Amino acid sequence: MKKFLPKAARFVFYLAGSATLLTPTVHAYVDPATTSYVVQIVAGIVIACGTGIGIFWNRMRRKMKKKKEDDPQQIVDNAERKTQGGVLTASDLLDDEPDNNEPENKDE
Repeated sequence: MKKFLPKAARFVFYLAGSATLLTPTVHAYVDPATTSYVVQIVAGIVIACGTGIGIFWNRMRRKMKKKKEDDPQQIVDNAERKTQGGVLTASDLLDDEPDNNEPENKDE
């Protein structure tokens, strides 16, 4: 392994050098619209990767939180809701606390 890395690095160096030196010179015009497309593509990739990492991070955090604070009553409530044919919404799945029929504002 110790001999492989220097040989691989040397190979990549010579490959990049030969690709640079042996290519013909091209005189071409690059339209400004082309560069804006490239910027849009790169921005889309960065945003998509950031979103994917954020979703993955939130799922892992929720799983770790559920493992730490397993509430048996909430598990039973969710199982009953599924077996009774109740409709589960996104807010039901994302709620960390069980549903309370009390209003959120204490002023009312």
